[in-house]
Amino acid sequence: MAMTVKFTPPPPVVVTPCDPWPRPYYLENGLRRVHPYHFTYNTYCKERWRNREILEIFASEFRDRPIEYYKDAIEKGIIVLNEKKVPSTSTLVKNGDVISHTMHRHEPPVTAKPIGIVHEDNDMIVINKPAGVPVHPAGRYNYNSVVELIRAERHFTFNPMPCNRLDRLTSGVMFIGKHRAAAEKLSVQIKQRTVKKEYVARVIGEFPEGDIVCEKPILQISPKLGLNRVRANGKDARTVFRRLAYYPPRNNEGDQEEADSSGETRTENHRGTPWKRLRGYSIVRCLPLTGRTHQLRVHLQFLGHPISNDPIYCNQRVFGPSLAHDDETSDNDEDIMTRLHKMGKSEVAEAVAYHDEMVDDYNRRKAERMTGELCDVCSTPLYSDPGVHELGIYLHARKYACEDGNWSYETELPEWALPPAGMEGPKEATGESDPLAADLEKLGLSDDNNADQDPQTDFSTTFSKY
Repeated sequence: MAMTVKFTPPPPVVVTPCDPWPRPYYLENGLRRVHPYHFTYNTYCKERWRNREILEIFASEFRDRPIEYYKDAIEKGIIVLNEKKVPSTSTLVKNGDVISHTMHRHEPPVTAKPIGIVHEDNDMIVINKPAGVPVHPAGRYNYNSVVELIRAERHFTFNPMPCNRLDRLTSGVMFIGKHRAAAEKLSVQIKQRTVKKEYVARVIGEFPEGDIVCEKPILQISPKLGLNRVRANGKDARTVFRRLAYYPPRNNEGDQEEADSSGETRTENHRGTPWKRLRGYSIVRCLPLTGRTHQLRVHLQFLGHPISNDPIYCNQRVFGPSLAHDDETSDNDEDIMTRLHKMGKSEVAEAVAYHDEMVDDYNRRKAERMTGELCDVCSTPLYSDPGVHELGIYLHARKYACEDGNWSYETELPEWALPPAGMEGPKEATGESDPLAADLEKLGLSDDNNADQDPQTDFSTTFSKY
């Protein structure tokens, strides 16, 4: 069952500030679009803005538009201070002031795939979130978010309350509370680690068979860039991986080149790198026992099998030819951050939906290409549509289950995890009746925050060096 949003297309420009209703959605070329609309941003004076000229604040803090635009907006009353026209561009902003800026807002399109309904009762909606759709309004996304799409489907008075969060690029199971009590109850369960999660990923190369346990700590290198790496001084992180299938390349020649998400190719010329054994791709089941940011993406990268289309962790232009395989000690973090920052300004893709600055850069410069045209209303440069392959990564939250057995919700495998035409492979994640419980019991593993977990446990001799 899936949610569909049916609206009469609105006029080309919706002029009602802030809250047009019905929402100005329309579907075109496999994408859900939002007609441009006027939206007023209201911001209290930040501490660093105090006693600074209002024009200087906009010119230095919001660089997506030229200073001439902000000067004109102040003079025309598009930017106002405390709901009144700003006397001059040199007016000083003081503590307690409210700056309002009404903009002609252009939202990026998202996939037209509907939000699937896995389960619904009086308290909760369990959905299958499509890849590429952010959960909450963030950055340039507003109405093209899970919360606003559900609100538009139900009623403008309905207040969806997400209980868990998935990155914009990730698809899969999400819980939406219908009322505060239900949302808080499930949120507590998730925080207390009484909910087990299972993901499915598509990774580069032939992933090892058996249960692979990665217990490498993860450190947030740059909050602004959303970059995380395996580091000894990071937070404890545990993941159990199991290969579901391996699909070799259709071309049987062993030295067939294979491109990563940056467009680079891996050849035998990359001596000392693992690419010579990375042929084809694997479908891998992932059981995160902790919930660190980008945990699965970072652990898979460390194991030498990054998610095939991960724009960050499977990008040689950021991490180099080895893609940080088995790397927990190198001191090249500054270089990587520099390349990542440049990437956001000029070429590649997107880190996560919840780092707004990088989202804006990435969407403007790679996922969306400039068309050379300007908006007739606000003169903003217009962008062409992102490709379907740029709207998500091969990572899917397939199953959530309460450890006491009271409930369990799962989805089918996503299309990218199914066997390719002419090849045999699993069409379901596993044949086991309860893979979560079976694997964790067999491995002697429990949740990271369980006080009874032996911190000295070492699985390296049994499973792998990771």
